[in-house]
Amino acid sequence: MPLGLSRRKKPPPLVDNEEAAAGGGGGGGGGGGAGPAGGGAGPGAGPLRPRLVFHTQLAHGSPTGRVEGFSNVRELYGKIAAAFGIPPAEVMFCTLNTHKVDMEKLLGGQIGLEDFIFAHTRGQRKRVEVFKSEEALGLTITDNGAGYAFIKRIREGSVIARIPGVGVGDVIEAIDGRSLVGARHFEVAKALKELPRGRSFALQLREPRRAFDMIAPRAGGGRGGGTPMGSGRGTLRLRAHGPPTLEEQPSAFEELAVAKVDDLLESYMGIRDSELAATMVELGRDAPDPDALAQALDSQLGDFAFPDEFVFDVWGAIGDAKVGRG
Repeated sequence: MPLGLSRRKKPPPLVDNEEAAAGGGGGGGGGGGAGPAGGGAGPGAGPLRPRLVFHTQLAHGSPTGRVEGFSNVRELYGKIAAAFGIPPAEVMFCTLNTHKVDMEKLLGGQIGLEDFIFAHTRGQRKRVEVFKSEEALGLTITDNGAGYAFIKRIREGSVIARIPGVGVGDVIEAIDGRSLVGARHFEVAKALKELPRGRSFALQLREPRRAFDMIAPRAGGGRGGGTPMGSGRGTLRLRAHGPPTLEEQPSAFEELAVAKVDDLLESYMGIRDSELAATMVELGRDAPDPDALAQALDSQLGDFAFPDEFVFDVWGAIGDAKVGRG
């Protein structure tokens, strides 16, 4: 997933207040916090370092597991899978502090240090026929950072909203038999946009496995950027490259700028991705003009091939956020 915003670090509070026992081995573990550091070592040894341990359940119901030592979302899914003895590919996405398919509480690139992680796993596969009567299907796509693009929002009254059996949280596995497993959200959105109007196409979907008390949302879904519900004690920021970091909660400018850029991503590209938006804000906060922002985006996010008018609007949105204009 994209990198996210750099913020001032805080001393690392713990999820589980665990430290390495004295006499343990050297500091291992990259990932979601430092691994246990050796205690009672010789000269030059650092102080004991805490490890971050998060609690997790399968959203459809399971005992509580514990995960630690992950550096990014893909590794987190692997840790969750190992905790419950399932293949990592079974994990579709995670929500924070709710077992429901709530796109407002979707796990993105950061986790509050007291958040409880619910993993949504693969459920029933389904196939639907869609007649593209309008250019816009009414879908907003996001992805899980590990190979699955799924539906984050369905606009009421849209083409997709009129088709029974399609719901928020459904992974888009294939279009007309062409597999999209492993594709990013913008690639899936582009493939849907390029389908000719006035023709039918087949969508192969996979819905999340659900508990008996869970009802699939037919439409709506989160319009927020999926920002995790932090505890107020800071967050663990997961990064696509490099180790995760402990950070303070975002500033008012960062929250507003990320929300505005995320709205532009949906408007121009049909996707929502708060971590991508945060990366763009980080790249653009000091850009003196749209050309400088375009160069920064091309160097870091060139695969997206953002159009010039989009870049101009992003630069304006960041500028508006700096002066507090909503």
